[in-house]
Amino acid sequence: MSSTVVGILGFLCIAVIVVVLFQSRTVPSIAFIVFPAILAIALVIGGYYDLEQIGDLVKSGFSSTGPTAALFVFSVLYFGIMTDAGMFDVIIGKLMKLVGDNVIGVTVMTAIIALIGHLDGGGASTFCIVVPAMLPVYKKMHMRPTTLLRVAVMAMGILNLMPWAGPTMRAATVLGIEPASLWHTLLPIQIFGIIIVLAHAVLAGWQEKMRGAGLAGKLAQTEGTVTLEENASSSGDTSDLARPKLFFFNILLTVGVIALLIKGWFPDYLPFMLGVAISLFVNYGFTAKMHKKIINLHAGPALMMCSTLMGAAVLMGILVKTVTTADGTEIPSVVTCMSDIITMILPDFLGRHLPIVIGILSVPLALAFDTDSYFYGMLPVMIGIGEGFGINPIHIAIAMVVCRNCATFISPMVPATLLGVGLADVDIKDHIKNSFLYIWAFSILCMIFAIITGIMVF
Repeated sequence: MSSTVVGILGFLCIAVIVVVLFQSRTVPSIAFIVFPAILAIALVIGGYYDLEQIGDLVKSGFSSTGPTAALFVFSVLYFGIMTDAGMFDVIIGKLMKLVGDNVIGVTVMTAIIALIGHLDGGGASTFCIVVPAMLPVYKKMHMRPTTLLRVAVMAMGILNLMPWAGPTMRAATVLGIEPASLWHTLLPIQIFGIIIVLAHAVLAGWQEKMRGAGLAGKLAQTEGTVTLEENASSSGDTSDLARPKLFFFNILLTVGVIALLIKGWFPDYLPFMLGVAISLFVNYGFTAKMHKKIINLHAGPALMMCSTLMGAAVLMGILVKTVTTADGTEIPSVVTCMSDIITMILPDFLGRHLPIVIGILSVPLALAFDTDSYFYGMLPVMIGIGEGFGINPIHIAIAMVVCRNCATFISPMVPATLLGVGLADVDIKDHIKNSFLYIWAFSILCMIFAIITGIMVF
């Protein structure tokens, strides 16, 4: 089987998954398992892989999503315990006094928290800071969780240009320069992007207000969201679990957990594991029956999202990972074959304007390529093509870094995205549907700014 056929099958697999999810034919976890498995069978029949290699690919996929699954399970448990104990009730009360019935104030606050929270460049930690803190406020104000995610991911995307963030470091590695040097070039675009992020937050707040949001408003519902009444009835009465006297302890514990998460001394999931254990003992004593009751209250969401991440492991393993044969030959991954097809079909007249072309296509491509494949696989190929037209590699890198970063946290190929939608209790299809066009427009605006200011030349 040729690499071209493999690439075509890869695009078909991604297309089918997107269509099936958008039509609500199944849940993401099943789609992420079934269609990559069908692709794997086709690749085995075609002689591209053997069964043992497919097994190695799936194992490799689990190695990348397993830690995120552990992080999700224990972060859900931890923030669930804090909610039961009443910590967020006090925080919400303070925030509500601050913003009153100002829906726009809520969305702007969301953007600011996301911008500050993402200074460390960690998507998972930022979602764990922003979503649990703001989701109860959105529910109280009858605002859509999809809007919370859209405002947050736009802010996270532009902050992801920091030199210690993954995409910038990867691009700098390919270019053979220091990440800080690349970031200095990108800094004016980042500042412009932050202004757009805050303007978008105002727009998002205005849109929610027009839909009837506010303290006395009607819940602006979309598919995949749950009304306050349904949420209350499904979770049962937890008023007897409130521990108002332990508010300050719970706040200090939460700050400590997030600080450990940001510091990065331990795996991301360990601070939440410790936080769950400590919070259970302090808030609910040394009683196995009570601990079991608390865990069971939050087992449903944790299990659903964990299954999605396990399914994503199959998807990423078969599409993204590579295997090496016994003689040391590395077989190109499916995603590598997909990028080769893009290279082959790119017309020469577009090649002369490659930075613009790749900038425009970056957001749609983000749905099919993980970060490593995009920067380590596609960027060198695009630089090679650009050199044939006399294009400076830095301009191609700028287009790919800036525009791809905007879309990082709407991509199902990024485990942190799955964590974010899980914490917000939003279907990933609703997240993509609600955010895609806004993120795409945002990326193009950043690219236009780069062209006007001369940072990017085509």
